[in-house]
Amino acid sequence: MKGLLQASSGRQFIRKGEYLFREGEPADALYYVDGGKIRVGKVTPDGRELTFRLCGAGDFIGEVMPYCSPSAYTVEAKATDDTRVAVIPKEPLEELLYLNPDLAVAYMRWTGVLHQRTQSKFRDLILHGKKGALYSTLIRMSNSYGIPQSDGSVLLNIELTNQELANYCGMAREVANRMLAALKKDEKIAMEDGKIVLLDVSYLRREIHCENCPSEICNIE
Repeated sequence: MKGLLQASSGRQFIRKGEYLFREGEPADALYYVDGGKIRVGKVTPDGRELTFRLCGAGDFIGEVMPYCSPSAYTVEAKATDDTRVAVIPKEPLEELLYLNPDLAVAYMRWTGVLHQRTQSKFRDLILHGKKGALYSTLIRMSNSYGIPQSDGSVLLNIELTNQELANYCGMAREVANRMLAALKKDEKIAMEDGKIVLLDVSYLRREIHCENCPSEICNIE
């Protein structure tokens, strides 16, 4: 996929809190994250944030549909740190994919994986409600940021506020607080230096009838 950078038109710097793009704007470029972090998500009509992905260095961002009529972004991308991205406009991207079949296959595979990730998240929410949203988010975070411990637990090596975690689940912070408190009481999770420790990942998997998707599908990035 890094071969796509051949079509880059340059670099762009986005300060923390600024938007790379907003929902409804023309989807006319693909972006490659050089450094920093970008939150990709939506804001619901009632003002709640829903986070789909947290993209870091080496990730691509965008909803560019090559060889299709111009479309608009259905999500927003906001910098959570000072971030640098390479900009790959749609027309040079289309030309590069046309001339390089292997790269075109890699691009199609990437978009397919993103689609599967989104489908799996909605599946967990629809089938298991708020519990499915929270438990599946913790499982995905274990695949992205988890550090196995000697006692069998998994440390999530990322600092998140309860509000940020709630945004990943599409729920109010108060609901996430209650559910996390219940998991702590049942000794399924713990806190260590502001980070979540999953004491019983198998419990979370059983509760939502986890299908053991490959890690490239079941992750938060």
